[in-house]
Amino acid sequence: MFAAKSYTSRHYIAIVAMACLCVLLGGPSYAAGAESLIIADATYYEPGVSGPGWAWTDADHLELNGYAGEAIGADGDLVLTLAGRNSVTESHAPDADITLCGMEVWGNLTLRGTGTLTATGSQCGIHVSRALVVDGCTVDARADGADITDEAVAGVIAGDMAVRGGGRVVAAGTGSVAGVRAYGVYLQDAGLGDGAAGCRLSVDASWLDAAGADGGVACTGGSLVSARFVAPAGGAFGADGVVDAGGALVPHVVVEPEGATPPAGETGGRDVPGGEAGEPSSDADPAAGEPTTEPTANPALKPAATTTKTSTTVTKTTVAKVSKPKAATATTAALPKTGDTNWIAASFTLLLLGLGHLGAAYRCWGVRHA
Repeated sequence: MFAAKSYTSRHYIAIVAMACLCVLLGGPSYAAGAESLIIADATYYEPGVSGPGWAWTDADHLELNGYAGEAIGADGDLVLTLAGRNSVTESHAPDADITLCGMEVWGNLTLRGTGTLTATGSQCGIHVSRALVVDGCTVDARADGADITDEAVAGVIAGDMAVRGGGRVVAAGTGSVAGVRAYGVYLQDAGLGDGAAGCRLSVDASWLDAAGADGGVACTGGSLVSARFVAPAGGAFGADGVVDAGGALVPHVVVEPEGATPPAGETGGRDVPGGEAGEPSSDADPAAGEPTTEPTANPALKPAATTTKTSTTVTKTTVAKVSKPKAATATTAALPKTGDTNWIAASFTLLLLGLGHLGAAYRCWGVRHA
């Protein structure tokens, strides 16, 4: 009798252990981060990969150090750490997943680190469907408007934007075709449910230089913390963007930290030297006048480059969503993604084995006591 009880107890222990294993392994992973990454003409579905100048270390973390290549895209939230000089350029390949901007993130994007990033594209330099945060690094985002018609173009297109930690941002959009509206920063509600909480700009003890013929910054509101408008004089956040003292949307917006040393040639820091409205000179560079070991990452606006790509047709009332990362084709160097269904199947199998083991134990116990 004692032996039979001992035998059954051991099986109960085995069953409990299997059940615990099922609980640990059975549930799908809900870790935040990008579900896929497009970089260097390839699509990846799992982190732990790298290439020249880049490393995707975790689902939500990409590192760039000296990367210079075609567009980068991510489907989901991403934190991008910058070291050294980096640049991303719109891809002109006919089958490219990203064709209108240098960087595209369908989620939230945080740019941080000690390095710089230059992003260029025809419709936008950087596109973020939700919030863009520039934390301490230097970013130069530009859109040249090449072959874009009846759309808005901007250096940065995002849901919300925050510049903090001494970050420096130059954003510019240009366009010469009728119907094109050019902005430096364009914050829009991408239909993701952010509502009135979206489309806002905040600058905290940091620099921002945004220029576009139709508006330097287009947004529904914003705030400055330990920072001030250098241009326009008497600048403020209006219902449609940054406006001057008269309430008119201005083509050039410059923000700098309070107490920052004005660039050479400025006395009070309120007047920004340069050419015509919407075309900042190098003197208006947020980084000007400060010592650096590298050339500035915020050059003056360049003429729009000509390309041969074909523009897409969208409505005039809002900026069209640029192409979302899609599944890799047979020629894409993609890594296989482990599906949640595999975990569920494995857990169910373990559960069945455990139940079978328990049934066998009871049958054995019955035979011993028959």
